[in-house]
Amino acid sequence: MTEPAAAYILCGTPRSGSTLLCGYLTDTGVAGQPDSFFRTQSIDWWAEHWGLPSALRPGTDAFLGAYLAAAIAEGRGDTPVFGLRLMRENLGDMSAALDRLFPGLPTDAARIDAAFGPTRYLHLRRRDKLAQAISLVRAEQSGLWHVAPDGTEVERLAPHRDPVYDFDAIDREVKALEAYEQGWTDWFAAQRIVPLAFHYEDLADTPERVLSAILDHIGQDPAKARGLEPTVARLSDGLSAEWAARYREDAAR
Repeated sequence: MTEPAAAYILCGTPRSGSTLLCGYLTDTGVAGQPDSFFRTQSIDWWAEHWGLPSALRPGTDAFLGAYLAAAIAEGRGDTPVFGLRLMRENLGDMSAALDRLFPGLPTDAARIDAAFGPTRYLHLRRRDKLAQAISLVRAEQSGLWHVAPDGTEVERLAPHRDPVYDFDAIDREVKALEAYEQGWTDWFAAQRIVPLAFHYEDLADTPERVLSAILDHIGQDPAKARGLEPTVARLSDGLSAEWAARYREDAAR
């Protein structure tokens, strides 16, 4: 087992299985409570959730300092390590905020270590970008993002609407997801970071093996990966397969 890290960042893209992985990591009891604390659109929600004083105006150094402390407390929970989920599109805003708090540091990686302590990185990818794009388009259209294994809705962001096949929307998401994925690869290289990289498909099929490797990477007991159950279920179904076949036919024309 490697030396324990103070923190880790789960680097992903939308619909790459990050919610599934965050649930598993939380349930190990030793890997924090990772969530999207620096998702730009969620900053106000988290600030209200944590009860940050309204006198702290968002964007000020006082707000950023209080927000960082609250995020670390939430993401660590009662465990020895802080966990953070981060999408590539939110990296720039988080880095800018940390630069305000820790000015003069030369790299994003240095700012992250200054904020969270020695940090390790997980790179979650999805091999099937078309399936990922279809999952994203369907979630955006239907409003339903996650369900529990028993079918109960876990996360709905909009009233129900029947999803409709849209080649252009799927194609845009395929290209955007590929760009975000390349963005992470380029960033790791620029920061001289070697992340632990793995795929959603392997996480879904052999979760204990993937989780054991992750726990070892962040310096926690790999045995804590045993016996865990998923907190969310797959949403792909026959309709997803139909859309994929139709997309390939349309793209070939």
